[in-house]
Amino acid sequence: MKKISILIALCLSINIYAQNSDSEDVKTTINQFFEAFHKQDTVALKTMTKGDIKLQSISVNKEGKTILQESDYSQFVKSIASIPKDRTFEEKLLDFNIQVDGAMANAWTPYEFWYNGHFSHCGVNSFQLIKEDDEWKIIYLVDTRRREGCK
Repeated sequence: MKKISILIALCLSINIYAQNSDSEDVKTTINQFFEAFHKQDTVALKTMTKGDIKLQSISVNKEGKTILQESDYSQFVKSIASIPKDRTFEEKLLDFNIQVDGAMANAWTPYEFWYNGHFSHCGVNSFQLIKEDDEWKIIYLVDTRRREGCK
C-alpha cells in the first residue's frame, strides 16, 4: 500500500511539473511575441503563429454599443511594420493566467497600452495556443479595449 501511495504521489508531481513547465513555455512564447511586437520584427511575428489566425478586439463605442472588430493577422503585421520609427508604443502585461490541457493552452493577460509615453487604453488579451513539436504557437487572439476602469 505504501508503494502505491508513493507511486501515485510521484505520478502527480510529474504531471504538475509538466504542466508548470508548459505554463512557463506559454508565458515565454507570449513574452517573445510582445518583444517582436515592440521591435516591429515582422519575421518573428510571422513565425509565432500557426495558420491564418484570427484577431478580434472588443470595445464599446461612444453610444455604449459593444463593437467587435476583426482583422487578418497579415494585415496586423503590416500595420506594426508601418508605425514610424520615431513613435514609441508599449503594451505592458500586468499578469498572466495560463491554463494548459495537453497540446492546448489559454493565456489571459491584462494589459495597459502606452503610445508616445502616454496612456492610451487598457484591457485583457486572450491567447489560444497549440503545442506542436514541443513549440507553442498562437492560433487565436482576442482582446478588450477600454479607457475607463483601468488600474
